[in-house]
Amino acid sequence: MKIKLFSYNQLDTYIHHLSGLTKFICFLLLTTTVMLSFDIRVILFVLILSFALFKVAKIKFGQVKLMLVYVFIFLITNFILTFIFAPLQGVEIYGTEHVLFTIGGPYVVTLEQLFYQITKLLKYLSIVPLGIMFFLTTNPSEFASSLNKIKVNYKACTALSLTLRYFPDVQRDYHAISLAQQARGTELSKKEKLSKRFKSILAILTPLIFTTLDRIELITNAMELRGYGKSKTRTWYAYRQLTRNDYVAMSICLAIFIASLLITSFVNHSIYFNPFI
Repeated sequence: MKIKLFSYNQLDTYIHHLSGLTKFICFLLLTTTVMLSFDIRVILFVLILSFALFKVAKIKFGQVKLMLVYVFIFLITNFILTFIFAPLQGVEIYGTEHVLFTIGGPYVVTLEQLFYQITKLLKYLSIVPLGIMFFLTTNPSEFASSLNKIKVNYKACTALSLTLRYFPDVQRDYHAISLAQQARGTELSKKEKLSKRFKSILAILTPLIFTTLDRIELITNAMELRGYGKSKTRTWYAYRQLTRNDYVAMSICLAIFIASLLITSFVNHSIYFNPFI
């Protein structure tokens, strides 16, 4: 069976069997843990846990290859720009200066700056697998029903569900239009110049936009004909009760979050871990 890119796929794994609400809460707890800390030990722990869960979820590299390429480009660009605009940020944070070598002018490569930028890079890198895993292992309808059970307005939940379900449809439509354009002689392979390929892709976007607008109108009319929004509540076919595994997963993530706060407050006395003192 060919697995679609950027879409939910039902597999028999521990991660897939968790409630959408559980995965959302765990995602928030772990990402907040990483965002509130510059302790490389905490970040590395979350990073290793993220990739371990990635393996448990049986996510194929082919599913996320394109996404990882864009993430890698972003990380490298951010790494370079951070050094260009703040080459001594690490020195200011850690209060010491160990010069490795001088590039020229104000651009001095220090151990503190390198440590700071690597920590920052790992922060981004540890969040990416969590976001991908949440996106690819969560049933949109089940996730929306779970949010509604905790008193989130069901109209907002439905809108969220439709948005998540629509990504694979956009991908499928783009692929179909792309094949149709190539059948008419449009060259989209690597043999063509980048500028012409870019113009060809723009030509695909126009029918894709019109197709999207037509589908939005179709869904809107169908919902109006069925009286959607007339009642204050609605029923959900995809709702899943929280199980023991859900509570265990949330407890572990909450423990990691609390532990990171304790390390920040009582061990580091700062959001930064300073190995230079």
